[in-house]
Amino acid sequence: MSETFDIASVRSYLVGLQQRITSGLNAIDATPFVVDAWHKEAHEPLQGQGITMIMEGGPVFERAGCGFSHVSGPKLPPSATAHRPELAGAPFEAMGVSLVFHPRNPYVPTVHMNVRMIVSKPEGAPPVAWFGGGMDLTPYYGFDEDAVHFHQTCKDALAPFGADLHPRFKAWCDTYFCNKHRQEQRGVGGIFFDDFAELGMSQSLAMLQSVGDALLPAYLPIVQARKDMAYGARERDFQLYRRGRYVEFNLVWDRGTHFGLQSGGRTESILLSMPPLVSWSYNHRDATGSPEAQLLSHFLVPKDWV
Repeated sequence: MSETFDIASVRSYLVGLQQRITSGLNAIDATPFVVDAWHKEAHEPLQGQGITMIMEGGPVFERAGCGFSHVSGPKLPPSATAHRPELAGAPFEAMGVSLVFHPRNPYVPTVHMNVRMIVSKPEGAPPVAWFGGGMDLTPYYGFDEDAVHFHQTCKDALAPFGADLHPRFKAWCDTYFCNKHRQEQRGVGGIFFDDFAELGMSQSLAMLQSVGDALLPAYLPIVQARKDMAYGARERDFQLYRRGRYVEFNLVWDRGTHFGLQSGGRTESILLSMPPLVSWSYNHRDATGSPEAQLLSHFLVPKDWV
């Protein structure tokens, strides 16, 4: 790594991002976030601190979790060294902001966003740092214009850093956010990147910040457009059923969940992405031509929305 970087400035950005995002949700929902500042002591597998902010039971968001963490540990977990075997066993430092917002109205999609930096400190060698993150949208009842807006905002966030990034990160998102055991996409996608430092430290960090800053303009206009739509028991039951797919992905496939649990992270914060209510149905089948069937046939199919 030829460039130097200031970990304190990255931390300052991430803490500020968490505050801006939660303030944006407060402006819509008006339900206060519970702020849980936590510390992990030096004798634990990880040491460090974080701030978990949770809103529950609001009129717009049934649960909205947004967490900041900054931890260090003596050994990178397997999930972080799958593509960097030369760093296996090296001490590390990691920080990031991760969020999942589960709306009450089934016509409002769930959103996920994560931005993070990992710094590995191999013995006798200079530190190695890389970035990861992205955002993706998971509707229960899809609207083409919502998918287009979300993807266009993601594309605009990446545009200053190279025209090749959006198609790469969009395809990466489609590949990653897939319940492979069902051969089914989690949602309409967005962007995803990991182990990224190819622009150099300063520009890679600037790109990460652009992605983090894009979350509110990508998501809040969709919330405003859908939050007051009328719905009934049918739509609510379908929302809870589809949330089951979200849980399956987070527990079976998500590298962030695996990283946190494998490294001895704080379980409550790691699992803040879980919806408050969820259901599973055995061998569920949607009626042909129904809006529920259209979710699978039209929206949960990788496509170029912009």
